[in-house]
Amino acid sequence: MTGEQAVALATAYFDSGEFRRLLARRIALATESQRHDDDAGILLYLEQEIMPPLRALGFELQLFDNPEAVNRPFLIAVRIEDPSLPTLLSYGHGDVVFGDDENWRAGLSPWELSEEGDRWYGRGSADNKGQHSINLAALEQVFHARGGKLGFNSKLIFEMGEEISSPGLAAICQQQRELLQADLFIASDGPRLNATQPTLFLGSRGCINFRLSIHARDNAYHSGNWGGLLSNPGTQLANAIASLVNQHGQLQVAALKPAPLDDNLRAILRDLSVGSQAGDPAIDENWGEAGLTPSERLYGWNTLEVLAYQTGNPARPMNAIPGSATAVCQLRFVVGTDWQNLVNHVQQHLQLHGFGYVEVEWLHGSPATRLNPQDPLVPWALEILQQTSGKKPALLPNLGGSLPNDVFADTLGLPTLWIPHSYPACGQHGVNEHMLKSIAREGLQIMTRLFWELGENGSTILAQRRAGESS
Repeated sequence: MTGEQAVALATAYFDSGEFRRLLARRIALATESQRHDDDAGILLYLEQEIMPPLRALGFELQLFDNPEAVNRPFLIAVRIEDPSLPTLLSYGHGDVVFGDDENWRAGLSPWELSEEGDRWYGRGSADNKGQHSINLAALEQVFHARGGKLGFNSKLIFEMGEEISSPGLAAICQQQRELLQADLFIASDGPRLNATQPTLFLGSRGCINFRLSIHARDNAYHSGNWGGLLSNPGTQLANAIASLVNQHGQLQVAALKPAPLDDNLRAILRDLSVGSQAGDPAIDENWGEAGLTPSERLYGWNTLEVLAYQTGNPARPMNAIPGSATAVCQLRFVVGTDWQNLVNHVQQHLQLHGFGYVEVEWLHGSPATRLNPQDPLVPWALEILQQTSGKKPALLPNLGGSLPNDVFADTLGLPTLWIPHSYPACGQHGVNEHMLKSIAREGLQIMTRLFWELGENGSTILAQRRAGESS
């Protein structure tokens, strides 16, 4: 059996309709992690859809209670063929966001797979049931092609709370570090660069949400009787925010800016085109950091966004000076940013610009990660993507959004490769979520070839990594 033959078997499996039937069954389970009135369905997804096929492949399975969220368990699956073989860790999440049933287009339901042209509609089709189902199917195809072997050791961790910010994931990985010990990490989540180009990304930008508030007084006062005499928190906060990010969307807090892009990163980002696909919004060319291309602004720089702003009652404005104002802001950032000291940096910047009365509150945050693009695993994976698809793949140093990649890269210390099977216009987290059949088919082919090659050449490529680290 060759890699090409294994891919041919996977293609035949997909074309038979078996993958579609499997995905339809999984979409039918409403695994909304933000709800607590159907917790039984959360566990059912693992017990009915994930554990049986893994058990058939010879995995040993363990369910763990979530140390931080009730009824959002973890599944860890382990298959050791030979301790001397490379060990792969992968990941998936079976929970989804709210179905939002009543707002889907007529004829569509979040809990029923519907096919229209190249689209498979259903909640979780793109995030993340469709994606981890592709990877599990690829493992099965390699297992059968090798006559009951993978050619490497395999471990998987599944969570059921990713859509509520992965409570307990870091803790369970810390507690089970030995059980999850591996040589590399490969998983699928997030979107490709676009619908047609296979994509590899090496980490994700970090994200911090923080609140700015001004509490001037307990009551609002008539604007005619007191205007010009009482400070207006709404006006003050607007000016305070303008000192943090200017009218062109450019971050003004020097301590929260990243280091300038180096030549290697610029070379990677030079080949990327963002916002050019049907259905994408038009990019505002004069928005964001000056002197950077759109891809450099998205994948190589930090951005500060205002997510929500409120003063007075926007729904029923009165002729009164409001007593308070508040805004929720967000910093998306790349590796190298002093993100853990954001509150101090923002406070100092505001103090310097005359806004020392603005309160700054940290809400939540996650770190940025990025595997070195020069790591030998990167060209190895890119070559497999190109050979399998016949297309030049896109390499993203990190995803523009955020994933819990720090748990795998930092807590477990693994080189991380993400190969997404979705695309930006998939409707993720919105109504009419869908997966493209063409991407699913190509994704299955790519992952089958990748797992096959890991069994063929994994020891060699990992030896190259170790040699590079020691030199």
